[in-house]
Amino acid sequence: MRDGYLMHGGDYNPEQWLDMPEVFDTDIERFREAKINTVTLGVFSWSKLEPKDGEYHFEWLEAIIDRLYANGISVILATPSGARPHWLADRYPEVLRVNEKRQRMLFGTRHNHCMTSPAYREKVRQIDTRLAARFGAHPAVKLWHISNEYGGECHCPLCQKAFQGWLERKYGTVQALNDAWCTAFWSHTYDSFSQVESPSSIGEYSIMGLSLDWKRFVSDQTVDFMEQEIAAIRAAGSDKPTVVNMMYYFGGIDYFRMAKKVDAVSWDNYPAWDKRERKETAQRTAFWHDVIRSLKKKPFLMMESCPGATNWQGVSRLKRPGLVRAASLQSIAHGADGALYFQMRKSRGGEEKFHGAVLDHYDGNDTRIFREVCETGDMLERLGRVSGAGTKAEAAVLYDWENLWAMEGSWGPRNEGMRRLSLECASGAYRALRRLGMNVDFADQSCALDGYKLVTAPMQYLFHEGFAERVRSFVEKGGIFVMTYWSGVVDENDRCFLGGTPHGLMDVFGLRSEELDALYDWEENEICLAKDGLTGMRERYPVKYFCDLVKPKTAETLMVYGKDFYAGQPALLHNSYGSGSAWYLCAGACQEFYDDLYRKLAKEAGLSGILPGEIPDGVEVTSRETEEYTFIFAQNFSEGSVSLALPDGEMLYGSADGTLEPLGGLVLAVKK
Repeated sequence: MRDGYLMHGGDYNPEQWLDMPEVFDTDIERFREAKINTVTLGVFSWSKLEPKDGEYHFEWLEAIIDRLYANGISVILATPSGARPHWLADRYPEVLRVNEKRQRMLFGTRHNHCMTSPAYREKVRQIDTRLAARFGAHPAVKLWHISNEYGGECHCPLCQKAFQGWLERKYGTVQALNDAWCTAFWSHTYDSFSQVESPSSIGEYSIMGLSLDWKRFVSDQTVDFMEQEIAAIRAAGSDKPTVVNMMYYFGGIDYFRMAKKVDAVSWDNYPAWDKRERKETAQRTAFWHDVIRSLKKKPFLMMESCPGATNWQGVSRLKRPGLVRAASLQSIAHGADGALYFQMRKSRGGEEKFHGAVLDHYDGNDTRIFREVCETGDMLERLGRVSGAGTKAEAAVLYDWENLWAMEGSWGPRNEGMRRLSLECASGAYRALRRLGMNVDFADQSCALDGYKLVTAPMQYLFHEGFAERVRSFVEKGGIFVMTYWSGVVDENDRCFLGGTPHGLMDVFGLRSEELDALYDWEENEICLAKDGLTGMRERYPVKYFCDLVKPKTAETLMVYGKDFYAGQPALLHNSYGSGSAWYLCAGACQEFYDDLYRKLAKEAGLSGILPGEIPDGVEVTSRETEEYTFIFAQNFSEGSVSLALPDGEMLYGSADGTLEPLGGLVLAVKK
């Protein structure tokens, strides 16, 4: 994000304390003590910035920015569109969202606004323009934070008309739409675009193409709204970089598309650390860190994390000692150039008055949380050289938003938990590679595969146009590609491919998928070695959820099913194609299977870990690079101490002998 230092700070809401100036005095003192160097302002300040329509009050914000800057603290300045003032909804009722049952929402909460509404877009443009003109060149302002956690959908008449226009631009004729959506089924043929309405539980929800295109429209409309905000900033003359904060496993927006429109991405990280095993939570968090990093393949920000307990989870447990520092270091290890919090000071009232913060209602500097934030500030200051360093990966996992949308609405072999099972399948491969001590990228189907040696594609039910050709070329040129069951089944409109699946790749994988059996969650089958000689694999593994029945043509059968009427049929196959190899996994495997398979495939691909040997369970090893140095990160999320063999280098943080206590970490700079 910026060379020389890592950002440390977070969301600050001084507008809540304008009648108590002594609070700001204390805040400045505490920030300096905790080595806070960056705060985010203005996220929820609209009613203070524009208390009445067209009446702007920026002087209080300018005074705060000036004083922060005088004390060495930079600002990420937000556009306030994430929560609008009451007067705006009163004067322009069209800005309030309509739900899928066509009910207009009342004023309240956040994000209750229609992103199609011309009135809302104009009011957002006006305040964004004025903010950018006033503060766009201020030396304290380093980034523009565009809105806050974009999400949600509106089904109002304005959105219906915009959706119809979106469809007409996409399909050209209603006949083409009918063909793409297969509307002849159940005689749901449309006679004009004006007849099309968004999916609803009290209306049309049986057309999968409609549901999929609606999700695309909502995603596109959100990105378009964000682009308008950025355009207002640029028109006012500010060229400061833009950043948007994304959410954990959020399905409502195609983040790969959104990321193309901003200069940097960030996400808000709120894991429930003690809801499950700590190492399990760490692995889930690492997965999403790497997804966010991969969106632009450059450093990102952890825009929000909680230094204490959240207040909105079902059970909001205290963060155990050491977790603030460990979670912050984990974000840096996976490519972040900053570890920021929500929030800097607890509010006195409202929904998040008990949400963890750097400073609580007591206001002192002797709390456990504040001391841990200070320790984290010390750590990040020592790691300033890492800022701007990139991440190099030679293995990738496919994660495609449109594919997830299509699977969730497929009405296929399973209609429960398809998103969860897809993520579980992707996570199995990801964790196996991470346990080998490798950096891992994520990509969607539009991404180039050049530069990777090993790519895994879990449950790619939908094939985008051109994707099969990219896979073919990748394997032909020597890559190793792993595909699973329920792949290449439908096109971009959720129409089933004719002629066999995986569509366009049956020769590459040397097989054809014939039937897919779905298992209840409590059921298991097993896959067993088909013959001797498959080194590194166990004799049998349990499998769950799905069992694909395939017909091999040129593929070699390596493992077979052990139970049910398809016992003895292929379950793991390999096919040589061009200079590379294609692997096909037919069933929902356990983690032990993924660990063994990817250990074998990594060796075949010539991939090696950041450190020699396998990584102990619960330990993460990652790296970031500059032209001069490789920065090696190691963290221990297990319950016992571990020791690692390290290369020679400069220890920037942690024990010089490679010992990691629980929640301990180290950072080693190795000169190239």
